[in-house]
Amino acid sequence: MKRLSLLVAILLALSAFSGCTQKQEGKGPTGENNGIEAPEEAENSEQEIGEERGNSDESKNGENPSEESPSDEKHSNGEETSDEKSPSNEEPSDHGKTQDQEKGQSNKDQTISDNIKVVNVNGQLKVDKKYFNVIKTIDDQKTIQNPDNLLVMVNKEFFLPSTYVPKNLVKPNVPFSYSSAEENYLQKIAADALENMFSAAKKDGIQLIGLSGYRSYQTQKALFQRYVNQMGFEQASKISAQAGTSEHQTGLTMDITANSVNQQLVERFETTAEGKWLRENAHKYGFILRYPKGKENITGYSYEPWHFRYVGREVAKIIYENNWTLEEFFQVVREL
Repeated sequence: MKRLSLLVAILLALSAFSGCTQKQEGKGPTGENNGIEAPEEAENSEQEIGEERGNSDESKNGENPSEESPSDEKHSNGEETSDEKSPSNEEPSDHGKTQDQEKGQSNKDQTISDNIKVVNVNGQLKVDKKYFNVIKTIDDQKTIQNPDNLLVMVNKEFFLPSTYVPKNLVKPNVPFSYSSAEENYLQKIAADALENMFSAAKKDGIQLIGLSGYRSYQTQKALFQRYVNQMGFEQASKISAQAGTSEHQTGLTMDITANSVNQQLVERFETTAEGKWLRENAHKYGFILRYPKGKENITGYSYEPWHFRYVGREVAKIIYENNWTLEEFFQVVREL
């Protein structure tokens, strides 16, 4: 019996010893869990580090990433978004132009008549070579290859191509003697200048009326033939241009009249208030009297006090002050 009691006591002691050992090694089960959870702790640690770096970048840039400007937006691959705008680009205005474009357009409008510059180099007048006729002989005719040139010189020697039509014909907002799908039009730069000139004349009590602007090659051909039928080729050539040699085809010329001459194109226009005003002021708006009195042997045409050609204000001023024709201007100036 005593032996049995001793055996039980020993077993109880061993059991107590084993429980104590497991309690002390209780870190074991928790240790197994630690082994599984360790990656989560590491992931959390990396996330915290990443957030700290993000915060560091925030403080460095002085702004929250969620409030980045469009110029800083990127795709996840680090490329810029397709609709990105660089900081220098401004949002379009109500007119669909950036503010810089609007400023540029405004400046352009203010100097639209001054874009042909004449330079005096040691007493020699010079202009950019692009303003001189580029000529190629086609079918025995000296044909102009750069007809869009604003100083294009069209006369009995230099022909426009039969297919030439100005690209930017518009109808100026001025009174016309009659409505025409062709002859009420000019190149835009000339149309703008014409509007300014008519407006200035009106302020001075002068009422000008447009009669004939752009004419196509075909229209000029029919017109010249009509004069030939009426008075013969030689006489017709003094008052009208053959097709291809008319300045009207350039879209830079307007025949101007007034009620004082019953809206006709007659030589006595020069004695009217309207004719005098034009002769004294047209150059201020970029126009020259293309066929002046006493210059018939140079221009090849009779005096036409109604025929005004746009050449830009600077060139017009020089021609006016020197009493030149366009032909004489090009006899003096040289390529820049």
